[in-house]
Amino acid sequence: MSTILLNKLGISYPIIQAPMFGVTTPEMVAAANRAGCLGSAALGDLDYNSTIQILRECKNLTAANFAANIFVNEIPPITEELKIKYSKTKDYLYQLAEKLYLEVDLPEIEKIKPAGYQQQIEAIIDENIKILSFTFGNLDNDSINTLKNHGIVLIGNCTSEKEAQLLINSGIDIISLQGIEAGGHRGSFSTENIPKIGGLSLLQNVRAITDIPLIYAGGITSKKTMESLSVLGADGFQIGTLLLCSKESALTSAEKQRLLKASEKEIILTRSFSGRYARGLKNEFIELFENSDYVLPYPYQNKLTAPFRKAARNAQLLEYVNLWTGQSYKNLSQESTESIINNLK
Repeated sequence: MSTILLNKLGISYPIIQAPMFGVTTPEMVAAANRAGCLGSAALGDLDYNSTIQILRECKNLTAANFAANIFVNEIPPITEELKIKYSKTKDYLYQLAEKLYLEVDLPEIEKIKPAGYQQQIEAIIDENIKILSFTFGNLDNDSINTLKNHGIVLIGNCTSEKEAQLLINSGIDIISLQGIEAGGHRGSFSTENIPKIGGLSLLQNVRAITDIPLIYAGGITSKKTMESLSVLGADGFQIGTLLLCSKESALTSAEKQRLLKASEKEIILTRSFSGRYARGLKNEFIELFENSDYVLPYPYQNKLTAPFRKAARNAQLLEYVNLWTGQSYKNLSQESTESIINNLK
């Protein structure tokens, strides 16, 4: 199965650089490709033009195939109830910004509703990208058929056996399994009552119901980790947390230094920054927002807090910035992505 995975992705080693929106750069994608592995461009929920721009930046740095990664979550409608809660949360953020002497311009709710992932699919086809990975749900059937007709390999992300079965039923080529250990946003299909299944159990459960290639994500730190996972049925391995402090990471020097000093007790799941559960370092922002009335559904919370987080990051107020990391957070390296990956071989 690993050979099938390598052939489908056109790589020499079964390692995938995780698409970390806000962390991954075109330079990181190219470095992963140079290591003979699969680079992944993190496109999130960008519009057509922004998607095109990032894809072209990656193509200018690498001639090898890389994956485009998009969010496929359902977007809640803007109701009167949501407008009221949005206004209250925005006012609270402005008060906090004033207290911290931060200048921010927070958007109105009507200006931040994403258009959906269909226009990103158009950009991916227009740029002749041959691998598409996606998270937060499943693609619609029409999009799956269109992408397959263009010869694009599809990688779906799941956090439970039920989600994996939905991807299998849709004919997705490869499944990425995200254990609860993994850093960043949970790839669950829903935002409420998310699955909290350990990676090892998830791997064995899904391996028992399918023979398609499986990529394991969460807690990978060494060659020994990958060897153990391969015995349990993993065909490929996605690396995220290990690359957070890499040379090519988009994180600031201050953010990298903070991650290097992280401790086990600080790493939690939170919805505070985005409205969707993500694993990262606990801080003052989370203390203020978690379990409060100021957490909107995703993606509205994410879009509203983005300018605030950017201002806090520029001011190096890391207690008010999201710092995602997995549970295997030790021994992070500041070397190049290529070197970090080569050390896993």
